[in-house]
Amino acid sequence: MISVEEALDQVFALVSPLSAETVPLAQAAGRVMVAPAVALRDQPPFAASAMDGYAIHGSAANTDDTFAVIGEAGAGHAFTGTLLPGQAVRIFTGAPLPKGAGRVVIQEDITRSGDRITLGEKLDAGHNIRPAGGDFHAGDSLSAPRRLRANDLALLAAMNIPTVQVTRRPVVALIATGDELVMPGEAPRDDQIIASNTFALKAMVEAEGGEARLLPIARDTEAELRQVLELARGADMIVTVGGASVGDHDLVGKVAEDMGLARAFYKIAMRPGKPLMAGRLFGVPMLGLPGNPVSSIVCGHLFMLPALRAMLGLGAHPPRPHRATLGADVGPTGPRTHYMRARLTEGDGLPVITPFDRQDSSLLSILNHADALLVRPLGDGPRQTGEQVTYLPI
Repeated sequence: MISVEEALDQVFALVSPLSAETVPLAQAAGRVMVAPAVALRDQPPFAASAMDGYAIHGSAANTDDTFAVIGEAGAGHAFTGTLLPGQAVRIFTGAPLPKGAGRVVIQEDITRSGDRITLGEKLDAGHNIRPAGGDFHAGDSLSAPRRLRANDLALLAAMNIPTVQVTRRPVVALIATGDELVMPGEAPRDDQIIASNTFALKAMVEAEGGEARLLPIARDTEAELRQVLELARGADMIVTVGGASVGDHDLVGKVAEDMGLARAFYKIAMRPGKPLMAGRLFGVPMLGLPGNPVSSIVCGHLFMLPALRAMLGLGAHPPRPHRATLGADVGPTGPRTHYMRARLTEGDGLPVITPFDRQDSSLLSILNHADALLVRPLGDGPRQTGEQVTYLPI
């Protein structure tokens, strides 16, 4: 068995960033931008009023000064003349500052009578002007690679960028294996169960920015497994669930090798998820995940998602660990790293993490209540309540 760290390094060696495509900005949410975006204009492109009020000539303002109002400026409607001494323009937030103006006096500090205004006793100390380029300048760039958030899209739009270069979505073929499986909604025999793992993995792939292809269940014959694997041609990653161990009905490794799989490793010193296989088939990375529901989903978090992020151009990085305070005593781990399903609660400073008593890898209901994996390194001794530990959010 190899360590989780060694296994993840070998998975990263199997993948590389995919090609890029250009998409409209309106379709770029959540996509990974691969090239820096360069602003095409200043923001704001002109000196603008930061408040509703009156733009006055010059920047000096004193109580009881009076000005003649000679026009109005609104957002998208500039005043095209030039202010002379003693003149003002009614102005609204976002409107271009008229030529000759050096200050905007807020409307609360003004008394108006007809076309004349008088400045009040307590004037706002600020000039209430947003300078041209005060946010960013033409030529400023937004760095890449980055996964585009709502805030990024607003910035790109303000930079007058209508399209962006993003990594194309990786296509992941998902294959559940086993005679014991039927799809949700079917009528299982007494000795069958419902296929659930691939639905979780599909959601994980899509949340990460990939496209998931849910292929038919492969039954426990070499011929049928070969047939379903053939359907995975053209995908960017192949993920099988179950059949990767060494039992008489665990055929994935043998059949895939007969079809050209170059296996990178098999078996990892971790729980849950020991019987995990990886390699390249049809020229793309293949992961053979365990069949137990929790094992496959935990391995999806630890190996599939980091591999997808690397394919998207975000770099080969392990899941980022977090720190928490242990909420219950735990025993030693033994020869495998243990990823314990756990619940986080608010603590004094760090959150408190408490593992569930039941950790069997078949218990989806426990996983459903978990929001973290408590990471117990292999060979770690017992830990006491209140000690700091490492976890991965899920």
